[in-house]
Amino acid sequence: MLKEKILIVDDQYGIRILLNEVFQKEGYQTFQAASGFQALEIVENHSPDLVLLDMKIPGMDGIEILKRMKVIDQDIRVIIMTAYGELDMIQEAKDLGALIHFAKPFDIDEIREAVKKYLPLKAN
Repeated sequence: MLKEKILIVDDQYGIRILLNEVFQKEGYQTFQAASGFQALEIVENHSPDLVLLDMKIPGMDGIEILKRMKVIDQDIRVIIMTAYGELDMIQEAKDLGALIHFAKPFDIDEIREAVKKYLPLKAN
């Protein structure tokens, strides 16, 4: 049975581990990336259905990562996370097709509900 795939992109180890654990428990197949380059490699190789993308990543920023992911897979679903009131960045991300935005520190249950909404698990 193929599981729905989630890619977690965040340079903070603790946040990746937390989200990874939560979504594995929910029944998703998860992938983790600490950088834009890693994230794009996973999108190329594993075609995740949904991405949880932190916008503040050293190196390639969230907007650039989002743009490049959409080039690889136009239909990829992306939920963005930001640490600050980066309203212009949030707006730009939404213009690029991001579904919804969460500010950090986020409520894990809210993210879980959003993921269920945008990537419902098929019954086994």
